[in-house]
Amino acid sequence: MSTVLVVDDSSTFREMISDLLSQVGIAVLIAKDGAEAKDKISASPPDLVVVDIVMPNMNGYELCRWVKGNAPTKDVPVVICSSKNEEFDLYWAMKQGADAYVPKPFQPEDMIQAVQKLLAGG
Repeated sequence: MSTVLVVDDSSTFREMISDLLSQVGIAVLIAKDGAEAKDKISASPPDLVVVDIVMPNMNGYELCRWVKGNAPTKDVPVVICSSKNEEFDLYWAMKQGADAYVPKPFQPEDMIQAVQKLLAGG
């Protein structure tokens, strides 16, 4: 079973994404900000990270850059999920190493498809 870490300062979004992924057989861990996520990733890297951009302590861009710049986690896919969905935000997310960008609000199938595709190696 694959494990996904969902990182969002909104408990509503953490719960919504967690429920969605659990329904398709994915184990879910949660973190409320980038700093907590960094600790969890360091302790036991997940198979994939879904992260919001705007969060306290460490934003999603910083977390993505850390994951991709850290030798043990550089191959862990990162999905940015944010209400910041201007073209610049997508561009900047990809510059930080994000593997996919799912804008909020999202259709459930868009999130599931992005996560499953990356977990399958593509």
